[in-house]
Amino acid sequence: MGETNKSTELVEFLAKAIVSEPEDVKAKVSDDGVIELETDDDDRGRVIGRQGRVAKALRAVLGASRHGRDARLEIVD
Repeated sequence: MGETNKSTELVEFLAKAIVSEPEDVKAKVSDDGVIELETDDDDRGRVIGRQGRVAKALRAVLGASRHGRDARLEIVD
């Protein structure tokens, strides 16, 4: 469980650096083990990026980290 906590902290840290409302960023683990990233409605586009490039980069960093190697990231509404 500690590894998942580190993964959520990493995703939250990176997302807060991108958005304009960092206090609205929340990352949590769903029942099926997927990391769900929630942001303000206006910031969702920033986290996804053009053609999903930012989301893809977040997933790549997560996958390259020791704790997030097997984690999946989903950006939720």
